[in-house]
Amino acid sequence: MSVSIEKALDIANRYGGFHGRQYKAWVIDQMVRALTGDLYWKWVAEHCAGEDGPQTNEWDTGVAP
Repeated sequence: MSVSIEKALDIANRYGGFHGRQYKAWVIDQMVRALTGDLYWKWVAEHCAGEDGPQTNEWDTGVAP
């Protein structure tokens, strides 16, 4: 298993049990950061882009538990 996958799974294991939407968003954001590395901002921009332009979708970085 790659280091980034292991790191993402570790984040899910350690913080995924916190209740609250803002914490879950943070966990997802941290997992994406672990998996994308230096391509994080490119990935976020691609996620946010849609049929109505670059801000079609939102990306929530959440709040650390």
